[in-house]
Amino acid sequence: MLAVNAVAHPGGAEIGLRRLIDRLDGWEVTVAGPDELPVGGLAARAGATALRSFPKARRLARAHDVVYLNGTVAGRLLPAVANAARTVLHVHDLVDRVPRFWRRADVVLADSEAVADRLDGLAAHVVGCPVELNAEPAAAPPWERGDGPVIGYAGRIEPRKGVLDLVRAAPAIRARVPGSQVVIMGSDAYSADPGYGALVAAASDVQTVGWVENAPSLMSHLDLLVLPSYAEPFGTVLAEAMAAGTPVVATAVGGLPEVVRDGVDGVLVPPGRPDALADGVVRALERRDELAAHARSGARRFDADGYARRVEALIAP
Repeated sequence: MLAVNAVAHPGGAEIGLRRLIDRLDGWEVTVAGPDELPVGGLAARAGATALRSFPKARRLARAHDVVYLNGTVAGRLLPAVANAARTVLHVHDLVDRVPRFWRRADVVLADSEAVADRLDGLAAHVVGCPVELNAEPAAAPPWERGDGPVIGYAGRIEPRKGVLDLVRAAPAIRARVPGSQVVIMGSDAYSADPGYGALVAAASDVQTVGWVENAPSLMSHLDLLVLPSYAEPFGTVLAEAMAAGTPVVATAVGGLPEVVRDGVDGVLVPPGRPDALADGVVRALERRDELAAHARSGARRFDADGYARRVEALIAP
């Protein structure tokens, strides 16, 4: 299999692909990143970069049985490889438009029903995202622990993630739960909005610790994980927290309600409402033990072993 990633920095899509590859027994896999097969970024006219990669992509495809295009940007290579091998297009985004050439993919995978619902005309298979149920032993947390509960965020610092809503909710959370701490883990990995990241970093009511490696190993140090996104195809970080027995609070957008069972293993709140977010955090903390008891079992739906079996059955030549 030839697997194509559009970016070198490992985000959720790239980590998910690695977890799949690690479980494909008997497969010989070549992973091509932007150094081997440049496909451009998200800027206007960036797709021209992919056109220049067509000849090399076609040659590589002929040497493989399956070409796995990991994401819609990598999917720009589909016209070049569609006739050379069995093609898989894995859609990780809530797209606004379905290019006609996507119909040339032999298999289309979607992270959630919310993603699949936007793929008009494509018979997409909803596969979820893979989660390691047995994460590495908990690492020492990069924050100073106080006496109260720790409410955490882990991910990219950009407007779509709604991190400032958690910052703005922090004073109300701390007023209603004395001694509580709000910890922000992450960075603006793709320079989406440096000014937004600066506002988060300057906030005095939260602790910011920057990007951390292997965030799943820190989930057990949190009393609650919060994901206040405005749009989200799946929200792997939620399932990773649940796998550690940590309940979650998330906005009811995109695929997040498919991960979080409201009132069972977490709490769902409307997006863009710091007041509702603070209220959801307080309610979740009040029921933390009850929610935590269900969180770990809820995460089993996304076990990486089961994910790999489902995907392998769909993509095998």
